[in-house]
Amino acid sequence: MIHALRDPVRLIPLLFLAAIALGTILLMLPIASAESEPVPFVTALFTSTSAVAVTGLVVVDTGTYWSGFGQVVIMALFQIGGLGIMTAATLLGLMAGRGFGLRDRMATQVERSRLNLTGTASLLKLILRITITVELILAVILALRFATNWGMNAGEAAWHGLFHAISAFNNAGFSTFSDSVMGFQDDGVILVPIALAVIVSALGFPVMEDWRVHGRHWRQWTLHSKMTLAGTLMLLLLGWLAIMLMEWSNPDTLGPMATGAKLLNAGFHSVMPRTAGFNSLDLGAFREETLVVNYVLMFIGGGSAGTAGGIKITTFLVLLAIVLAEVLRRRDAGMFGRRFGHAVERQALTVASLALLMVLCATMFITSITRLPLQDVLFETISAFATVGLSTGITAQLPPSALIVLAMLMFIGRVGTITAATALALGGSDRPYRYPEENPIVG
Repeated sequence: MIHALRDPVRLIPLLFLAAIALGTILLMLPIASAESEPVPFVTALFTSTSAVAVTGLVVVDTGTYWSGFGQVVIMALFQIGGLGIMTAATLLGLMAGRGFGLRDRMATQVERSRLNLTGTASLLKLILRITITVELILAVILALRFATNWGMNAGEAAWHGLFHAISAFNNAGFSTFSDSVMGFQDDGVILVPIALAVIVSALGFPVMEDWRVHGRHWRQWTLHSKMTLAGTLMLLLLGWLAIMLMEWSNPDTLGPMATGAKLLNAGFHSVMPRTAGFNSLDLGAFREETLVVNYVLMFIGGGSAGTAGGIKITTFLVLLAIVLAEVLRRRDAGMFGRRFGHAVERQALTVASLALLMVLCATMFITSITRLPLQDVLFETISAFATVGLSTGITAQLPPSALIVLAMLMFIGRVGTITAATALALGGSDRPYRYPEENPIVG
C-alpha cells in the first residue's frame, strides 16, 4: 500500500476511488435526498462514480431526487473529477502556501497525461485560470438567460446557471432539469455557450497552453495540438452533417423544427457525444444510423489531458495514419510533416484494443442479463466507458449488477486510460535478447 502511494501511476486510481467512496457516503445520507430518506447504496455509488468520472449517467432524476445538499455534493464531485484529484489537491496546497515538490509534480503530470516535469506550476495556473474564467462567464450568461427569458427568480437562475456551467466545462453532462436541456431546443443563447464550453474543455489543457504561448503561430504548435485541433474540427463537421442528414425528416427529433433550430440542434448533438452528456433531442427517438454515428463520436472522444473521455482524438488519428501508411506502402506513419515513433503507435493500438474489448465484454454481459435491445445497451456501455453520459433512456431500467458494470466502465474510462497510457509511455525493462523473426500470414 505504501509503495502504491509512492508510485503516481498507482496513486491516481486510488485517489479517484477514495473520492468515489467519500461521495458515496455523503450521497447515502438522508440529508442528500429530497425526501430526507437514506439513499440506496447502488444509487449513491453509481451517482458518485458518474460524477467523479465526469460522465453524467444517472439512475434517478438529479433535479428532483436529490436535495440541495445532494446536488452540491454532486457538483463538487464532478468539479474535482474534471480538474483531476491531484491537480485539485496541488492547487489547494499551493494556495495554502505548501511547497510543490517533485512527487506532486510527477503525480500531477501523470494525471494530465504529460511526462515532462518542466512548466508544471505554470500549467496548473493555466488550468485554474481557464477553469474559473470559463465557468464564471458561462454561469453569468445562463443565469441571466434563465432569469430574463424563462421566468426564474434570481436565486433559482443563479443556481441552475452555476450548476450547468460547471457541468458543461467539466464535460459532466449532469443537469438539474429532468429532460436535460430539451426544454431549450430553440434557445441558442443557452445551447451555443454550453456547446462552446464543452468544445474548449474537450481540447485539453496542452492545446490551451500552446495557444497561450504561441498564439496564432500555427507552425510553432506541437504535433499533439495540431492533431487535436484538426481532429476536433473534422469530427464536429462530419458529426453535424451526418446528424442533419439522418434526422432532418425524423418527426420525433429534427423533423418538426424550423431550419434554424434544426441546424442548431444538429450542431449541438455533434458536440455532445464528444463526452459532454447534455441532450436537446430525445436520443431514444434517433434513427439506428444516427446511433451508429454517436457510437463512433463517443468512442473517439476528445483531446488528451483535459476533461474529455474516449480513446482520445490523437489515438484515433495515430491509428488512422498507420492504416493509411500501410495502404499506401509508406515506411513511416505520421502527420503534419512529422513521423510517429513505434512506441506511440503501439500505445495507440493497445489503448484502442483494450477499450474495444472492455466495451464488448460489458455489452455482452448486460445483454445477457436483460432483454433490452442490443443497440441501446451498446450505446450505454460506450457512453459509460467514454464518460459521455448520453443515454437512450435505459439506465434506470438496468438491474444492480449491470449498474455496477457501468460504474466500473466509467471509472476505467476516466482513470484507466490515463494510467495505462502513462505506464506504457514510461515503459518497462526490455528483454536482453530477441527471438528470430518470422512473419505469419495477415489478412
